[in-house]
Amino acid sequence: MSLLLAASLLLKALAVPLLARVAWVDFTTQKISNRDVLLLLCLGLGSLQLFSVQAGSWWDMGLSAIAGLILFIALFPFWVLRKVGAGDVKLIAVTPFLIGGSDLVVFSLLLLVFAIATAAVVKNPFLLPAGMFRHYVQHMDRKGVVPFGVPISAAAICTIVLQMYQALMVATSSGILQQLN
Repeated sequence: MSLLLAASLLLKALAVPLLARVAWVDFTTQKISNRDVLLLLCLGLGSLQLFSVQAGSWWDMGLSAIAGLILFIALFPFWVLRKVGAGDVKLIAVTPFLIGGSDLVVFSLLLLVFAIATAAVVKNPFLLPAGMFRHYVQHMDRKGVVPFGVPISAAAICTIVLQMYQALMVATSSGILQQLN
């Protein structure tokens, strides 16, 4: 595994706890801070830059930029109509930079699964075991608030973990890790 690819994976690995924090804060306060979104953007841009230099192609970075712009433009009217929070719009627009353009399909499928699961939990809080947790989710249902940052973060984390696993499998199967030791 080249140093550029290892550094790119390290930046993605640093994004995982930040995404977990974003999910927790969004779940508890229904807020996603601009600081967290900007930090995720920087980690994503750095990772994509390193990967693009290593691969010798800027296709992934261009695809990520186009996908981020399309997602922002598509969700902006929903923010204007107060159907989605501004933090959710910014987070979903930054996510293609974080995961890269080549894995947007995987991210989209995982986002669909996690969004459906989140909606099911919010609409059916009796599926949850803890009374306090059930009460909190019922409160969110009455207010009409769904923390969409949670499924976005969960899908991004799963996609990043899958990317890291694939990179390690390629590195170990090609014998590169054995040569480094």
